[in-house]
Amino acid sequence: MSITLTVTAKGQVTLRKEALDHLGARPGDKVDVDLLEDGCLRLRAKRGTPSSAVFGMLARPGTAPRSIEDLIEAAAAGWAGEA
Repeated sequence: MSITLTVTAKGQVTLRKEALDHLGARPGDKVDVDLLEDGCLRLRAKRGTPSSAVFGMLARPGTAPRSIEDLIEAAAAGWAGEA
């Protein structure tokens, strides 16, 4: 299959959904581009978890968010053996 893309005035190209699906790339993933000597490019989806995935991972339904001060106090109490 061949896909034709258009280069914008800013020198950018948007990959079509079919190409991203073929790579296995999902929203938030990175794509590595290798510049080959014969003037070709090789694209590979860079697998991994985006750093934004850590936000909210400790949240518990039904509990209020904690402030950074609360977290520091809880950590200090834990280190002091008070928790």
